[in-house]
Amino acid sequence: MSSRRGTLLRGLSLFAALFAFGLVMFGAFVRLSNAGLSCPDWPTCYGQVTWPQHAQAVAHADAAFPDRPYEAHKAWREQVHRFLAGTLGLMVLALAVLASWRRRSALLPVIGGSMFAAVGVALYMHGEHRWSSLLAACAIALPLFAALRLPRPGAWRICVLALGVIIFQAMLGMWTVTLLLKPIVVMGHLLGGMTTFALLAWAALRFAGVAATDEGLADLRRWVVVGIVLLLCQIALGGWTSSNYAALACGYGPGSFPQCLGQWAPPTDFHQGFVLWRAIGVDYEGGVLDMAARSAIQIAHRIGALVVFCYLGWLAFRLARRGLRGYGVAVAVALLSQVMLGISNVYFGLPLAVATAHNGMAALLLFTLLASLARTQKAAPIKRSQA
Repeated sequence: MSSRRGTLLRGLSLFAALFAFGLVMFGAFVRLSNAGLSCPDWPTCYGQVTWPQHAQAVAHADAAFPDRPYEAHKAWREQVHRFLAGTLGLMVLALAVLASWRRRSALLPVIGGSMFAAVGVALYMHGEHRWSSLLAACAIALPLFAALRLPRPGAWRICVLALGVIIFQAMLGMWTVTLLLKPIVVMGHLLGGMTTFALLAWAALRFAGVAATDEGLADLRRWVVVGIVLLLCQIALGGWTSSNYAALACGYGPGSFPQCLGQWAPPTDFHQGFVLWRAIGVDYEGGVLDMAARSAIQIAHRIGALVVFCYLGWLAFRLARRGLRGYGVAVAVALLSQVMLGISNVYFGLPLAVATAHNGMAALLLFTLLASLARTQKAAPIKRSQA
């Protein structure tokens, strides 16, 4: 790999990972401030590239969408979030092109996928939803095919894979609006953001040379992988809790933690709480579940948090004992911070700043585990054919 290309990949992957982390935080801010439907159309906002700002434009927006009156303090959040997501998409495209530059069998699908995505968005805006969906599927599949055409090291493949993920993430963003905050889609959108951040963070770590110096730590890999899987499951549970407006289902203040509604065994409905697919056309803003179903979701999230806390606490201790003291401490600090933020959310009634930080700390905890995983794996050799 040429030194200039390597420097570009290293620098751009790091910047993209940091940008993705900021986007995760801002996305949480948008969702938690109930601004997810503040722009009822996609990718425009009330038919505008930005958002209505003048009296005439606001009047036109209210007339065009009488069921969704314009709210200035929310609309800008949603549209800025879309702009930031588009900017990250361009960064990921640049990474994918750089990673596949000398491999035509991979470069052409990367370019083709990005073109299909752009044309698909244009067709969607003109009402050609079937053709738009077909092109979107091709746009997602082509980068995945391109990733398979790249040999090791894995960081190169990850850069190309991230392009397919972020195109799918854009589709989830569209469905979040068009399906009126359907919980399974909102949860998937959160997981997509975390996955995008994780892929970019992993690429940045590997391009930066974070790797094991010997094979003595190889047995730790599977335990770190288990920790990552458990954390992602818990993040999914958190997304399900948030998308069903169940964060305060156990109340807030005294009696809300560790008890739920002042009881150790409150009325719950786990069956209704975990029906993943519900009717299309229903406005899910504010939630549609009764209190028993929401309490079941909140309790499941707490049980998951306890499992993750115990396992990652043990993993942090083991990492420190095996010579990765800094990594173990980082996992432990992020874990304790996340637990305290979660308890504060419940106790203080879900303050926006605390709830947003709770999402950001989940991403940081995921990063500490990814860094630990990278530290237990040797750097892959660079072949001359990859230069």
